[in-house]
Amino acid sequence: MKNIRPYPTEDELPPIKTLNEVDFSADYSYADYMRFEFEERLEIIKGRIFQMSPAPSRIHQKILGRIHNHIYNVLKGHKCEVYMAPFDVRLAKKTQTDKEIFTVVQPDLVVVCDQNKLDKRGCIGSPDIVVEILSPGNSKKELINKYEVYEEAGVKEYWIVSPLDKTFFRYILDDQGKFQPTKLLTEGEEVSTPILPGFTLILEEVFHD
Repeated sequence: MKNIRPYPTEDELPPIKTLNEVDFSADYSYADYMRFEFEERLEIIKGRIFQMSPAPSRIHQKILGRIHNHIYNVLKGHKCEVYMAPFDVRLAKKTQTDKEIFTVVQPDLVVVCDQNKLDKRGCIGSPDIVVEILSPGNSKKELINKYEVYEEAGVKEYWIVSPLDKTFFRYILDDQGKFQPTKLLTEGEEVSTPILPGFTLILEEVFHD
């Protein structure tokens, strides 16, 4: 049985000042997440707390910057917007009430085309594109846990980039709401998507160091 804590009113909720105060066996909501006052970055996936990897490597950040710049340049004058982490994405299931949202993630990069999903705290609802760049120690979370919540939320495309292998993998949501894998791409190949007309990502440039 899950260890679910009794939920007081919002006025009774104290701040959570240190990571040691977090009960990793309990379920947490976005309302809890907003009480975190420590520096460590956490994500909540289906109520469970996950610690994010330490500061990304230089290569991770370089690849992220290159992908962001390519998308940003295409989006000039477009309704879609692109954001890099740290940027909260709240994947609500039933309501948008803070205490009833049990998945809050910080993908490396997101593209959001519906302006109604953007507010001062980030994105509430599914982005159109989610990009995760794998780091040592976090690949299981990206490939299993996040795959499930992104599919359930209706993310149209989920991109997984591996700096170590220099590979790019893309899932596309089908008409039945299920992710369908595409061909594994690597250096010498290009990426395009109907979500971003005119966008072409040259992987030789992304992985060049």
